[in-house]
Amino acid sequence: MKTFDPSRALAIAAGVVIISLTGAAFWLSYAHLAEVALSHGLGKAEVRAWAWPATIDLFIVAGEIMWLRAALAHRVDAWAIVLTAVGSLGSIVLNVAGVTGSRDPSAVPLLDYVVAAVPPTAALLAFGALMRQVHQALAGRTETAGTVTPAPPLTISVDRPEVPTDTPVEVPAVEEAPLRPELTAPTVSPLVICGDQQVWHPEVPAREDDEEVTGAGVKRLPTEAASNVIRAAWLTGTSVTETARQATRSTSYVKKVFARLDEERQQADIEFLAKSAAPWNWAKGTEVPSS
Repeated sequence: MKTFDPSRALAIAAGVVIISLTGAAFWLSYAHLAEVALSHGLGKAEVRAWAWPATIDLFIVAGEIMWLRAALAHRVDAWAIVLTAVGSLGSIVLNVAGVTGSRDPSAVPLLDYVVAAVPPTAALLAFGALMRQVHQALAGRTETAGTVTPAPPLTISVDRPEVPTDTPVEVPAVEEAPLRPELTAPTVSPLVICGDQQVWHPEVPAREDDEEVTGAGVKRLPTEAASNVIRAAWLTGTSVTETARQATRSTSYVKKVFARLDEERQQADIEFLAKSAAPWNWAKGTEVPSS
């Protein structure tokens, strides 16, 4: 069961009273302005006479609504102030001026002017109070929606076993792995086939891995000529850098050609050794086929 909220009940009651007051004040002001219009130029057009006050009083409504919108946005709207002021002053002045009519202004009692000024003034104040109530209600909802209640911090408890610190923990000793012995290159004796026959190659000096020589401004040799230069340098043991300079090629290209020539020489040696190991028929001068 909902509990009774006095503040909410008073706000509702005030809203009902303010709305009733605003409606009554606007109706009195509107009706008097319609009578003024009927008496001054719109007597034969009753519909237009009753529509004419809207051109004054609706300025108050529009200005107050724009004022409320600006207040919710926390800013000042100059147009809202101007429209409200023009509508309010215009309604009060026309209501007061319409009292005179065709009579002499000095013969009109002062109380008649007061009676004419009360409805538009009351309409202005009542409508302003109504907009204030609406503003407070909307602002309260905005603050409630924008307020976020922080969640309580999450506390996690972890049960950890107690570890005694007095007893030292024994750590097993780690045996160091023995170092591998240094590898030494085996002594290679020359291959001897059929007695004193040996496979002999001319000694070639070790090539130098120099930095690559830039060939800026040097005319590039044709492919065949460069190949001949590189092959001749390989036979004579010329360094890679010097060979690259003579052949007008990069050192990386010369290294690749040297490697390919080394492979070809090794393949030729293998074929030569295979032929030398085959039995020889001295009578016919041919190799004896293997059975």
